[in-house]
Amino acid sequence: MKIGVISDTHGSLDAWNKAMEHFAGCQLILHAGDVLYHGPRNPLPQGYDPKELAASINNSPVPVFVVRGNCDAEVEEVMLDIPILSPYFYCSLEGLKILMLHGTNYTEEKLSELGKRYKADLLVFGHIHTPTAKLSENTVLFNPGSPSLSFHTEPTVGIIDTDEKKAKIITLDKGELYKEISF
Repeated sequence: MKIGVISDTHGSLDAWNKAMEHFAGCQLILHAGDVLYHGPRNPLPQGYDPKELAASINNSPVPVFVVRGNCDAEVEEVMLDIPILSPYFYCSLEGLKILMLHGTNYTEEKLSELGKRYKADLLVFGHIHTPTAKLSENTVLFNPGSPSLSFHTEPTVGIIDTDEKKAKIITLDKGELYKEISF
């Protein structure tokens, strides 16, 4: 099974559309929050169009699961046909236990402790806009970066492949491998 992983779209329809090109063949998409609003500290991302982004997410050909980011608000649930206000998402897919949260106010140590507490194989998070793929004890900490507001790297998204047992971060523009980790 292939899973698309995205976070911190911040209202960019352009970023979502480019990500969807890379998510062809994915059976579901995980979004680690900060979906429609750019936030008061951030510039407007290229292709900022939260209304059309909401429509695109609503019309996604595969299920999209979202957790609440620090820039997400109740009004966004009016725009989206899916719940986005849960702070956590936990699932088991093909034996892989995945925990997802946005990660606001979480250090790497706190994320690692949370992964250990819930016996997660993979802990997906966002917030820092920095691609991360590292093993911490028995949990892979995985942040796909941001496709719209990448402050430290080029725009990125992630793909989890449960058959290959790998989590990859790829560049948004060219689809080149940025980071990869086995689990």
